[in-house]
Amino acid sequence: MADRQYELIYILPPETTEQQATELHEQVAAIVSRLNGTIEKTENWGRRKLAYEIGAYKEGVYVLEVINGGGDLMKEIDRRFKVMDQVFRHMIVRVDEEKKVVERTRTKRQTESERRRVKRGLPPQRQPGEGRSQDGDDNDDDRYDGVEV
Repeated sequence: MADRQYELIYILPPETTEQQATELHEQVAAIVSRLNGTIEKTENWGRRKLAYEIGAYKEGVYVLEVINGGGDLMKEIDRRFKVMDQVFRHMIVRVDEEKKVVERTRTKRQTESERRRVKRGLPPQRQPGEGRSQDGDDNDDDRYDGVEV
């Protein structure tokens, strides 16, 4: 089975120290390496307000991990997180399918654009200085007149 890419997001209690979060990450890394997966990225988003109160908590420490591996790896992480008291919410999402759809759509649009340009007698790729400028300058935008309401 080919490796798939997953995003694992988990929420820790707000009083969790940086060392405790690192220890939990090391536990996840040990599981991932044992089941032949890789951790592509880890981001500690820090302490944030929860969308709704969970137990007595109104805030939590959010951590995102991007993991490449198989379904059995994610089942094992899910099983472990369900019994951990330190993690009070977690979510695993497979993201490689979404990336494939986005890439397929991008290439389809690109080939259509190139086909239309060739049909009009233009080179397939846009040349520098051709079309609208991409510098983000919106001086020509008259929808907003600068008046506060």
